[in-house]
Amino acid sequence: MTPDDTITADASGTWELGDLSVHRIGFGAMRLTGSAAFHHGTPSDRDRSLAVLREAVELGVNHIDTAAFYFSSLRSANELINTALSPYPDGLVIAAKVGPHRDYHGEWGTSARPDQLRGHVEENLRQLGRDHLDLVYLRRMRQDSIAEHFGALAELREAGLVRHLGISGVEPRHLAEALEIAPVVSVQNRYAVDRPDRVDDEVLRLCGEHGIAFVPFYAVAGRTGERGATSAHDDAVLSAARAHGVSPAQVRIAWTLHQGPHVLAIPGTGNPGHLAENVAAGALRLTQEELTRLDHARAQAGGNTRAG
Repeated sequence: MTPDDTITADASGTWELGDLSVHRIGFGAMRLTGSAAFHHGTPSDRDRSLAVLREAVELGVNHIDTAAFYFSSLRSANELINTALSPYPDGLVIAAKVGPHRDYHGEWGTSARPDQLRGHVEENLRQLGRDHLDLVYLRRMRQDSIAEHFGALAELREAGLVRHLGISGVEPRHLAEALEIAPVVSVQNRYAVDRPDRVDDEVLRLCGEHGIAFVPFYAVAGRTGERGATSAHDDAVLSAARAHGVSPAQVRIAWTLHQGPHVLAIPGTGNPGHLAENVAAGALRLTQEELTRLDHARAQAGGNTRAG
């Protein structure tokens, strides 16, 4: 049990992913496997990663984001989740992504064809020890159209292997395309306070209109992406952190959640201390003045980068 004064994930509020209720602060599994994602950095300490997962659930986290391609030379995120949390507690939602592929050496391979997506889903099921996946994202890999790929996932949903569908790395036209095929409960794009992007701003807005969750990744990492959390914070972030007596990472998470009630956060870490901070960020309420400064700094960052 957590101490009475511990801030838990319910402080962030809730959102409905279809018929599944989740707290708006979740957990991203990418950083469980090492000091940086994929083949970067050094592999994590297994026992510490298992402890982080169990502590996340103790802190009320009921939404975990993962993928079969989240592995380092020694660690698999899905295997860690299975070991730490199975038999899974009631109400725990596990989301997985399919589309990208890494070979046994950890090198990126050719992205999946539509007829290969069932194999990707089944690999996640095998690693997680589940008979169905709560939510599966199609991660767009630069396809101009996602209709054929998303249609293949819709068939797996009809077959009962998948409960709900999401899309990732998309533009507004891809969301419209997917909605013509099957319900979309969540969109996962790269999004951060220091990374302005007009296209992703529009996707976030459209998700709100449709009642679809928008789930940013690399919200804490920012421009450093898969290599880990950024240490480059602008004055607006640092000023808000000082004012509230919190870390810059907590301000970045809080800003993310302030972008709309449909916006969820999935910060990831292999550090128990950082986990508690990330979850506590769900209770941080930034002032309108602070939000205005943060938004202005974001606009000034310039450029119009795209999610990869």
